[in-house]
Amino acid sequence: MNKTLTIIGAGLAGCEAAWQAAQRGVSVILHEMKPEKLSPAHHMPGLAELVCSNSLRGDSLENAVGLLKEELRRCNSLIMEAAEATRVPAGGALAVDRQLFSDYVTAKITAHPLIRLIPGEVNELPTEGMVIIASGPLTSDNLATALSALTGDRLYFYDAIAPIVAADSLDMGKIFAASRYGKGDGDDYLNCPLSEAEYVAFVNELLGAEKVAARDFEKVVHFEGCMPVEEIASRGVETLRFGPMKPVGLVDPSTGAEPHAVIQLRAENLEKTMFNLVGFQTKLTWPEQRRVFRMIPGLEQAEFVRLGSMHRNTFINAPSILLPSQQLKNDGRIFFAGQITGVEGYVESAGSGFLAGLTAARLLAGQAQVVPPPETALGALMAHITNADTRHFQPMNVNYGLFPDLPGRVKKKERRGKLAERALVMLDEWKMSLQE
Repeated sequence: MNKTLTIIGAGLAGCEAAWQAAQRGVSVILHEMKPEKLSPAHHMPGLAELVCSNSLRGDSLENAVGLLKEELRRCNSLIMEAAEATRVPAGGALAVDRQLFSDYVTAKITAHPLIRLIPGEVNELPTEGMVIIASGPLTSDNLATALSALTGDRLYFYDAIAPIVAADSLDMGKIFAASRYGKGDGDDYLNCPLSEAEYVAFVNELLGAEKVAARDFEKVVHFEGCMPVEEIASRGVETLRFGPMKPVGLVDPSTGAEPHAVIQLRAENLEKTMFNLVGFQTKLTWPEQRRVFRMIPGLEQAEFVRLGSMHRNTFINAPSILLPSQQLKNDGRIFFAGQITGVEGYVESAGSGFLAGLTAARLLAGQAQVVPPPETALGALMAHITNADTRHFQPMNVNYGLFPDLPGRVKKKERRGKLAERALVMLDEWKMSLQE
């Protein structure tokens, strides 16, 4: 077999896969259609662009994604190295300056002597050699057609992007800085408090606002983890108060009380010159976004650096066509990695890319593939996407519900900690097996 590894797509999964393979002595050809061609949701010319949010979510082992981060750190993940180097304050979450993050990954990839980056769209799959397809949920139409022929199965769903506002356009007389329950530095988020009357008026306008219509040939299926805010509101007038607008753990210093509802803003960059509306992914038209979101106290004169948008997401029915190694069942030279497999989230995509790059490198070196145990976050995620019900397969974030049960009786409040403890022990054992 050709000893060169070809990777299509230089997002988080593709870059992680390329890095892991190259670090193990494999020559990598990495294809990325940017900057020659951009998807509807991408704007930066660099690699590993973060689109939906600048947050990699919770950093505590109480959250499965926090455990996954720790596993990747222990496995020398490029994406986690970049995230640590470019992080911005975000309470208990790991958030990054997305421009610096992309710059960091781009610099590392382009400087590696075994990685050759080739810009330009890939329309056909290589007919020989080992290939990792990490083209992401925004796979171009031409490549998607080729993948449809390869897999015989292609599905659509939708993600929504939250707006970003300029910091100097905010009315800080109405906004207070605080993290929920005082986590982090206590002021990592800006909070826009709403009274009951303001909340009801906002929800009514949100529901009545004009939305961008889906095209006739597109099937609209929203992923729960990135639900448009107006879709959440349509489920009941109080729904937002128990979701992205929950006031729990926040006290407005001007009143000394918890607001009826609150909208949080999170820093987009280290300088805190831009903030995104947390959980406010939307498919409202751009004029309606300006009108409705300026009803929010403190955002009356907001300058929108980026408005929200909807974009198509493409993913394969992984459990029907992939092995636990993420190789095609009917063609072992082809791997899939990242969100196109049905893992959802930045860290999950990096984890998928890590495993694809590692496994491809081992196979090219004549070594046996070693799938991480399902008790680890990496293994639990892979077990899910390759063993889920093929009839109802949907994108999935890593979560402790995917992990095998602990033996014996365990107190509920201790369960997550013990699952994380077991996972890290088994991860270290798995890493040792890679040296054998």
